[in-house]
Amino acid sequence: MKTSTLALAAAVALTGVASAAHAAENGSWLVRGRIINVNPTNNGGETSIGGKPNAGSDTTPEIDVTYFATPNVGFELIAATTEHNTKVTKGTNVDLGSVRLLPPTLTAQYHFTQPCLGKFKPYVGAGLTYAHFYDADHPGLRSVKYDDSVGVAVQAGVDYKLTDKIYLNADVKQIFVSTDVTVNDSITATANLNPIVAGVGIGYRF
Repeated sequence: MKTSTLALAAAVALTGVASAAHAAENGSWLVRGRIINVNPTNNGGETSIGGKPNAGSDTTPEIDVTYFATPNVGFELIAATTEHNTKVTKGTNVDLGSVRLLPPTLTAQYHFTQPCLGKFKPYVGAGLTYAHFYDADHPGLRSVKYDDSVGVAVQAGVDYKLTDKIYLNADVKQIFVSTDVTVNDSITATANLNPIVAGVGIGYRF
């Protein structure tokens, strides 16, 4: 084997060792606590008797966990629950009460770690959401039922490194999700909620 080939192999091996050491030094897990605002854009849907279903926004605490498979590739799972006031507007004004939403979301992320970024660690991601609706409160109506659904999520965010383990975080997601709503077992509606989820928080990497 030529000397140049040996040198190239050694350089590749050293790069791999350095990357593994870098990942081990920073830790493979990042746990964050955020305050998020979930704001449905309500950009689509109509009831069987006319009118457009709408859901209001809510602000709530959220916990998320990210596992780093490599220094650049991570997988994030978020958990939070929100409560939304719902109604039908545009010609038919009906208050549907409120409903709680549990939307666990798993995204695959790419984290930018170039030295020129300094302490800023931006990332982008995409994944899936399972939207579970529960605890519907509908005073004045016999029943309001919401069907669970699966949707696509896209995100962008940035971590700012305060110490070797502590990070500030800002994150924005849009979740493309809808639900079929049945009122009094007869009136049906499809609500395209498609919320924008914006949050800030602090994380610990280990």
